[in-house]
Amino acid sequence: MIGIDLNGRTALVTGATGELGRVMARTLAAAGADVAVHYNTNGAKAQELVAEIEGMGRRAVAVQADITKLDSILAMRDAVTAELGHVHIVVANAVIQYQWTSVLEQSEDDYRSQFESCVLQSVHLAKAFVPAMIEQGGGRMIGINTECAMQNFETQSAYVAGKRGMDGVYRILAKEVGPHQITVNQIAPGWTISERDRTNGTERSEGYDSRVPLKRRGTDQDIANAVAFIASDLAGFITGTYIPVCGGNVMPAI
Repeated sequence: MIGIDLNGRTALVTGATGELGRVMARTLAAAGADVAVHYNTNGAKAQELVAEIEGMGRRAVAVQADITKLDSILAMRDAVTAELGHVHIVVANAVIQYQWTSVLEQSEDDYRSQFESCVLQSVHLAKAFVPAMIEQGGGRMIGINTECAMQNFETQSAYVAGKRGMDGVYRILAKEVGPHQITVNQIAPGWTISERDRTNGTERSEGYDSRVPLKRRGTDQDIANAVAFIASDLAGFITGTYIPVCGGNVMPAI
């Protein structure tokens, strides 16, 4: 039977303590990968996730880094490599939160934070991890984008600008590292149900759900499943893509 098998591989998930990140980390571990759990400030939650992954029979380590700083990411790389060995799969999931408001009212700091966490994080992770992937003859770079990048709704200008910049980096990187059998892809979630929604009873949103062809919001597990697929050998000939995981709410043109 064909299945997702990540045994013998190490994955790094940035923002792994977040609502979506921790499900990605668990899912990659369930598929057989050892996992580096990145955090910025929430070390306690990162250690909890490490213990959970180790309980699944996989190796794991918590690593702190400021994703907007290259030297911090390089130090994280060294720490992960020392504990878990070569990193085969990098998932860029971390993002800095910002205020949702109009272009005229959006602060310059919000635009700067989205550029740093979307564009510069992607560049820094590539500089830190791609050289070793080239030496090893392959790897997976996976960016978490958003359906918002195609919708262009009001109040989202800082976020969309950052994610569209990220899209450009990933598409060009895919062409540059393709000859080394490194795939570079983006997963673009829609408005996703997370543990917070389950706790608060906010899984349904009639206005949003009615616009989605599948008539529901996706779940954190839906996103994690897509990440695991793209990380696996099953997706070995897929690169340079922006893959919406949003029930058809956005559909890229051909």
